[in-house]
Amino acid sequence: MSDSKTTDRSRSKLVLKGVPPGRWWKVLLKLGGWLALTGATAGAVGLVAIYYVYADGLPAIPKVDEYWPPIVTEVYTDDAVLAGEFYNERRKVVPYERIPKRLVQAFIASEDSSFFDHFGVDVLGTSRAAFKTIGSKLGLRSGGIQGGSTLTQQTAKAVLISAEGYKSATAKTLTRKIREAILALRLEQSLTKEEILYLYLNNVFLGHHSYGVQSAAENYYRKDVRDLTLGEMTLIAGLPQAPSRYSPFLRPDAARKRRAYVLRRMLNEGMISQAEHDTANAEAVKVFPVEDVFHEFAPYFVEQVRKDVVDRYGNPVLLKEGLKIFTTMDSERQRAAQDAVMEGLLSVDKRQGWRGPVKQLTAEELKVFLDKSRKAMGQDELVEGRLYVAAVTKLDDDGKGADIQVGPHAARLPLLGMRWARKVNPEGYYPAMMISSVKKAIAVGDLVVVRHVTKKDLTDDKEQWDKKLAEDIPAEGVKLFRLEQTPEAQSALVSVDPHRQYLTAMVGGYDFDDNEFNRAFQACRQPGSSFKPFVYSAALEQLNWSEATVIVDSPIVEHDPDTKLSWKPANYSEEFVGDVTLRTALVNSMNIPAVKTFGAVGVKNMAAWSTKLGITTPMNMDFSAALGSSCVYPVDLANAYATFNRYGRKKPTYFVRKVEDRWGRTLEDHTAFDDAWAPLQDRVAAGYARLFEPGEQVMSPEVGFILTHLLRGVVLQGTGGPATRLGKPAAGKTGTTNDSFDAWFAAYTRDLVTVAWVGYDLNPHPLGRYETGGRAALPIWLNYMKRALEGRPQSEFYPWQSMDLVRLHIDKKTGKIAPAGSKNSELMFFKKGTEPKDAVPDKNTVDVDQFMMGAQ
Repeated sequence: MSDSKTTDRSRSKLVLKGVPPGRWWKVLLKLGGWLALTGATAGAVGLVAIYYVYADGLPAIPKVDEYWPPIVTEVYTDDAVLAGEFYNERRKVVPYERIPKRLVQAFIASEDSSFFDHFGVDVLGTSRAAFKTIGSKLGLRSGGIQGGSTLTQQTAKAVLISAEGYKSATAKTLTRKIREAILALRLEQSLTKEEILYLYLNNVFLGHHSYGVQSAAENYYRKDVRDLTLGEMTLIAGLPQAPSRYSPFLRPDAARKRRAYVLRRMLNEGMISQAEHDTANAEAVKVFPVEDVFHEFAPYFVEQVRKDVVDRYGNPVLLKEGLKIFTTMDSERQRAAQDAVMEGLLSVDKRQGWRGPVKQLTAEELKVFLDKSRKAMGQDELVEGRLYVAAVTKLDDDGKGADIQVGPHAARLPLLGMRWARKVNPEGYYPAMMISSVKKAIAVGDLVVVRHVTKKDLTDDKEQWDKKLAEDIPAEGVKLFRLEQTPEAQSALVSVDPHRQYLTAMVGGYDFDDNEFNRAFQACRQPGSSFKPFVYSAALEQLNWSEATVIVDSPIVEHDPDTKLSWKPANYSEEFVGDVTLRTALVNSMNIPAVKTFGAVGVKNMAAWSTKLGITTPMNMDFSAALGSSCVYPVDLANAYATFNRYGRKKPTYFVRKVEDRWGRTLEDHTAFDDAWAPLQDRVAAGYARLFEPGEQVMSPEVGFILTHLLRGVVLQGTGGPATRLGKPAAGKTGTTNDSFDAWFAAYTRDLVTVAWVGYDLNPHPLGRYETGGRAALPIWLNYMKRALEGRPQSEFYPWQSMDLVRLHIDKKTGKIAPAGSKNSELMFFKKGTEPKDAVPDKNTVDVDQFMMGAQ
């Protein structure tokens, strides 16, 4: 009875609530469905809210045909040799079709094996990263975001970096991860899988400045991406996860293990066969140091190009826009210039004297050094011509040589290889002060710089030649070295093709890495007598003087009313010879006639004339400027001499021939019509444009030819005599300043103008009493020109018959017309109307009038 009542009571309660008996489970089901629907709706609303909150400000999806990431700017020589690169990110974009299929598979296998199946986001990985990030924020765990990203997400990150910067786009925050996922979804909706791969493979960072697979192929293997082996591809494909950790340069074992992982993944995915796997896995990890073409090839020239491009286009364009810059540099001439400067400076420096060893070691220190050097050098063979640091281990009792150790190699330093090593003495005459014993320069325990040479190198050195010492050198079986030291003096060389208007070679100093100061463009130095052609050309042009104009070589004193000082110039010979022709004065580089000519032209006129010829620095407004006291830049002097070469026609000199943007569109072009290295279309277009840039005729062609004839005489008869060893017609002028602080040689053939300068940056002391332009600078000019013009004949300068000129035999003392073939006469050229009218009497001819007067 009681149980029945209880049951009825329960049923009544259920009925009261509107639930039929036995249907409670349906209620629960409906309730669960309602809650699920509500939760899903709330989740969807939440996702939509998150999407709109975090998607705000995301960058637009890049169009593949408008994908213009930062890429490397390349600098080439005129003959298409890569000379330098500039970039923030070293990237070279290659079409997807050029990327090997196996390389694509390697990236997919190692980074995202389901790439072709997913919709762009790794949900589990992203969720895991989110939970770990939240846990980190709440202090429940350490660490930041973790979790695998798909290739699409990695591509999205690259797009974000490009738009927002590296710091923001790589921040370890949940916000960044969500924005990356949203952008990945958009990428998948807008692009094909192949297009996403194209973006990824050209963006991915692969270590050591490599962005994209083409840059990595070049940096690690010096190959085009199409030429990589499977082993090379899989090593590169293993780098994105941790480029530093798996660097084949720094951690080859780690790189090999990572490569093995990628190969195993490819094998498991059926992308390669077992045989291919085994062959690639057996490959040695062999990579090459990243080429630094900028520092290794022509750093002074390329740095000047960089400055010029930045001035005109801006630094962001240079570093991001992938310009192709074609310079006017001839690679072979540039190498010849660098070799000539180095050889010339080493010779000049040796004539200054020996500054001592790099270091002096005790017996114990010497032992430690020898052990370390043996280990460091290993089994490397000695390379002829290369510099090494050697330890002196023994001196001959008679001082005829020394035993040295270069790493594991026992070698010999004979006296013939170091006779120059006297103590520094700028006033001493080098040939008379050579040492007679190695003991006067070195001692056991000295560390010295030496060059590996042959016996022929030693015996061919004319400056140090000694027959007996040469006979003492063993012919075979002994490794021979020559003592060297790093030069203190500096040099600059500027070489201009005057007709193409190209700067074909330029060296700004001994070592760019040691000092980036470009002396060719930045060092303002006194030109000395190389300025005298400016003085005489002004007199020829403005005063109608001629080669035969007589100037009195006699002492003068110039008084400066402003400073109340007097200046008494003197000739180098310290003698005075009386009347001389202008030609004789210039050929023999006489100072007094130059000062008097300068005075006849006038200080203000000379300053204006100097500027007109291309000198950009101000001239000293006093008579000392006649002897080159006003500083000039070597490049300015070269440009002025190029004007002399063109017989007075002044034109600009270019060192950037052409600039193209990343699409190959021409931004500027200065190509000469006869440039054999340039494409035909460039030669035609730019050559036509040059017709409308004739330049400025700053002096008459006749004066230009006469000046060249005078400078030709300097080479044939005067201070430039050693230049005749070129074996080609040359005209030029030496220059030496007071106390030999600056030595110059500026000269040209028909097709090449070259200026060489030698001196100290801060002038701690003179180069040396005997270091004139002809001794210090001319050999650099000569060594360069021999190689630069090898196999290239040089004609004599333009025939005078085509100009308004007169040619006469002139007496060198009086400047009067002389009979042809007379002893003291030579041929001179004159603008018509300036030739002398008086003649020197022919001693073989009887003057009838004088004879009759005497008879009376």
